[in-house]
Amino acid sequence: MLLQRPHMFVLIAVAGAMLMPAFSDRLPSQLSAADKGKMAMTSSSSMRPARFLANGQLLRPTGYRRWIYVGTPLTPNDMNNGKAAFPEFHSVYIHPAAFDVYRTTGEFPDGTMLVKELVNVGTKDATSGHGYFMGEFSGLEVLLKDRSRFKDQPGNWGFFSFGHEYPLKKTATIQPTANCSQCHGDAADEDFVFTQYYPVLRATRKQL
Repeated sequence: MLLQRPHMFVLIAVAGAMLMPAFSDRLPSQLSAADKGKMAMTSSSSMRPARFLANGQLLRPTGYRRWIYVGTPLTPNDMNNGKAAFPEFHSVYIHPAAFDVYRTTGEFPDGTMLVKELVNVGTKDATSGHGYFMGEFSGLEVLLKDRSRFKDQPGNWGFFSFGHEYPLKKTATIQPTANCSQCHGDAADEDFVFTQYYPVLRATRKQL
């Protein structure tokens, strides 16, 4: 029996792969409208990384460093009169299923999660010269699109913070609308997301 189990798993995996449409290895121009629709429906309905408690609090995401990395903006204190609003590196990751839909349709599907991991500025000197180099992890924030859960929020986006120091909180409550939505709505290039600062998303968008 023990020798048969691995074979059973392989057969199941192969069968599943044959049933799933091979979208990720095709360029947007190679996909029909029907393919795009199937891809959006599949990713937005069955590939949701967000997990909530019964009271509506978002559980801290895990495994996001294996997601699609899109960019790392930095506004250091040194360049902002010593008082930058966001002085850390902001490394941003997007859930792979949402990225696949975005690269195909140019839209962020329902269920999209972007994780922003904060890292403080460490040394400013290296063998390569002077600059800003990453120090220690210092916080974690999430941007989540959910039409049903956030139907009253601008763009149906919810903003969450798990803290700006370690240890991080295990759960987070949605931020008040005024805290984040106004700035994102006014200044973000696409659907409350600052794609103008994320080169991976910009390059992907050019393929459409």
